[in-house]
Amino acid sequence: MPGPSTDSRIYLLDADERQVVPGGPAVIGSDAVREELPPQVFRAVQHVIEAMRAGQAVKITPLRPELPIDEAADAIGIGRDDLRGYVAEGAIPFRSSEYVDWVRLADVIAWDNKRRQERSAALQELLDEEPWDEGDDEGRQS
Repeated sequence: MPGPSTDSRIYLLDADERQVVPGGPAVIGSDAVREELPPQVFRAVQHVIEAMRAGQAVKITPLRPELPIDEAADAIGIGRDDLRGYVAEGAIPFRSSEYVDWVRLADVIAWDNKRRQERSAALQELLDEEPWDEGDDEGRQS
């Protein structure tokens, strides 16, 4: 059984995901009061519990739905200049105010998820290629 996740995650709910589901997940306080949760919130709580039970610390930071590019880069764990480059090439839409370039967090998360999936698929493709025959000296350097 794998251990707790050590990856950083951002949980952002769209309007439909903020709704509770009748008979769905809930937390019950010591006073027996039941608080129903949207399913995605429950997954976030599970992530926190899993990490804390494993002795890890957890940082919870509310984020605005629109952020300056540098804050968005920090949120997804990418270099600020790197994210600025992707925004400049049009990979992520932005708007400019007098002093700040803004991006929607949902756009950044979607872009980051797509980027990670593409990188994972490329890596898997390399792993799935026919293994190199160690007896074949062609292309081998001494």
